[in-house]
Order: sequence, then C-alpha cells, then structure tokens
Amino acid sequence: MRFRDFHKNIKIRIIESFISRFIGSMIFPFMSIYLAVHFGAKIAGLLLLINVGVGIGINFIGGYFADQFGRKRIMLFAETLRFLAFVTMMICNSPWFESPGITFAMMTVNSICWGLAGPANQAMLIDVSTPPQRKLMYSITYWANNLSIAIGGIIGAFLFKDYLFQLFLALSVAAAIAALLVAFFIEESYAPVDSDLTPGGHVLQLFSNYKKVLHDKLFVMFTVAGVLILSMEFQLTNYIGIRLSAEMETQQFLFWEIDGVQTMGFLRSENTILVAILMLFITRWTQTFKDKSTLVWSCFFFTIGYGVLSYSNNLVILFVMMAVLTVAEVIRVPVENAYMASIPPDDARSSYMAFNGLKFNLSMLISSVTVTLGAFLPSVVMTVLITSIGLVGTMIYFMITPGLDERKSEVELKQAG
Repeated sequence: MRFRDFHKNIKIRIIESFISRFIGSMIFPFMSIYLAVHFGAKIAGLLLLINVGVGIGINFIGGYFADQFGRKRIMLFAETLRFLAFVTMMICNSPWFESPGITFAMMTVNSICWGLAGPANQAMLIDVSTPPQRKLMYSITYWANNLSIAIGGIIGAFLFKDYLFQLFLALSVAAAIAALLVAFFIEESYAPVDSDLTPGGHVLQLFSNYKKVLHDKLFVMFTVAGVLILSMEFQLTNYIGIRLSAEMETQQFLFWEIDGVQTMGFLRSENTILVAILMLFITRWTQTFKDKSTLVWSCFFFTIGYGVLSYSNNLVILFVMMAVLTVAEVIRVPVENAYMASIPPDDARSSYMAFNGLKFNLSMLISSVTVTLGAFLPSVVMTVLITSIGLVGTMIYFMITPGLDERKSEVELKQAG
C-alpha cells in the first residue's frame, strides 16, 4: 500500500491540511498572548473559554449536517466562511487598521468552521478508504500534522509579534486554496437520502442521531478509553510541566545547564522529532502485529512512560521514558484510528465523528483537574492517580477489542461483498 494508491480526496486533504496547519500554527498558538495584551489576562481566559465552547456546540451540528446534506457541501461552506474570516482578521491587523474585538469575533467564526467541517472531513476520509488502507492513511496524516505544527510553531514564535499582518495574509491565501480544492477537486463521498424535514424536524432528527450514537455502547466505551489515554499526553504541558518547574533543580545536559521549564521544552522537542522520524518507518514494521495486541501494549507503555515523567527528576530517565512513550504513541495512533473508522454505520458516520471529537476537550478537562489536585497532593499520590487513569483506559481497550475486531470484520466483509 502506497500514498499514490489512495483516493484523490485523501491525497488532497493530507496536502491541504499540512499547508493550512503549517501556517495556522504560526498564529493560533499565540493568540492567547494577543488577547491577553489587548483585553487583559482574565478577560482573555474567558474569551478563550467562549471560543472553545462554541466550537464544541457547532461540532455536533456539523456532524448532523454532514450526514443529512453530504460532506462536500458542508466542507465548502465552512472553507469559504473560514477564508472570509481570515481576510477580515488580516484587515483588522493591518498597518492601517486594528480591531482586537473583530479579530476575536473572527476567531470564533473560525471555531465554527472547524466544528462544521471537522466531522465531515473525518467521515469523508473513511468513506473513500478501505480498511487495509486506513492504518497507513492515519499514519501519514498524523505525521504530517505533527510536522506542520512543530515547524509552524517554531517559525511563528519568531514572526508573530512583528509580522502578524503578513501571517494573516499567508493564512488567507491558504484558506482560498483550500476552498478552491474543495470546490473543484474534492468529490462528494456520501449521497444522503432526500428528506423534506422542517426546521423543527431537523432538530428532532439531530437529537435522534446522537441518541443512536449514545446507545452504541462499544463506541461510547471506545471514546471513554480514548479520552483517558489522550489525557496522559496533555499532562506534559499541565501537571508534569508545573511539577518540573517547581521541583527540578538545574542540571547539566550536554553543553547546557537546564532547569525544569527548559527540560519540558526539550522533552516536547524530543517527542516531536521522534514522531516525525519514526512515522516514516514504524508503520510497515507493525503491519504483521495483531491490532489488539498493538493497541493494548502501546497504551500500556504510553501510560507507564507518562507515569514516570510525573514523578522522576532524573534527566536520563526522563529522556529515555519520553522515547519509550513516543514509540508507543506512534504505534498506537494509526491502529486506534483504524478501529474508530470501523465502528460508525454509513448513515451516521459524521455524527459519530462529532461525538469522537469531544475526546480532545474532555482530555484537556482531566489534565486541568490534575493541575488543581497537584496543588494539594504530593507527587507520589499524583503519579499513582495519573498512571491509574491511563491503566483504566488501557483495560477498557483490552475488554472491548474483541467487539472492535468483530465490527471491523463485518465492515471488511461488507466492502468485499
């Protein structure tokens, strides 16, 4: 299986997503600083909370719309609206005019666009791929996203303060290209059944769709396990980062003296570099492994790695465990996503993807709670708690993988027939 064997929709989305995330990573990770400068830290926190909340709500609507009206129509509307939002942000941060208020409003519009297009994008990738293709597809997507975010973030750190207008100009061009690609090159991958529902009928149907999702116990358990495992990843920049900053004394590392904050930066860089390198080799190497064993064992070592990071202050141990958990992460993600793609029925695929999109927000919530608890509990107790969270997620995966394998086999038989 090779990249050129993919459906053209997949190839276009991977390339377009790399460009958009690359430029977006120069801007959006630093917008909290922008808001704090213009509105103050307290107001900025509230504005960011509103922004995230709007995105979550629209995510469910986007999932429903993509199942009711088709993927391409929703994607094109979202990409066009995103282009207009970025052009407005460019104008509002130009040498001739500045409006932080309108800029925040357009940030919220961008969140709406992500909520609308996200489930449709994910569902479309599943629509046009076959089960044997998905591990490689998700491996390439994960590699491209990590690489674009890492490089974009580094460049943005140098350019954001003095070249914001130029960055928004580049982002507007990227958004225009994305909209044109969707309009003229992306093929519709799902033909919904025509319905004459009234607006009220659509509201009832929306709730009915998500009631159906919640009744799928296998998918709900899969999502819960995913939330618990993903929350481990966010510990690095939350509880673990704070603990290292407070507890770790300055130590010698190669030619530098580094403290806890700098250690966290090195660990993040190690993770990013290893993901970019390992993704090129490890997917083919793991093709012969059973998916169940791959998923469970990778989650186990991923959890142990973060458990050690939450307690140790030894540089050698920290760097070794970061390497271990990064290998586990690279192995886990394609298998986890391939399982996810086999669960939803065709007529509710976007709705399932919208529900699955909550993993990020709920994982962030768990990591935020551990920060609060870490202010009162000793490190050893926090280590036990954080490790237990990951082990519970691993155990859930272990329990449900027979059902996942069964549903995956049903999908493969259906496509073969």
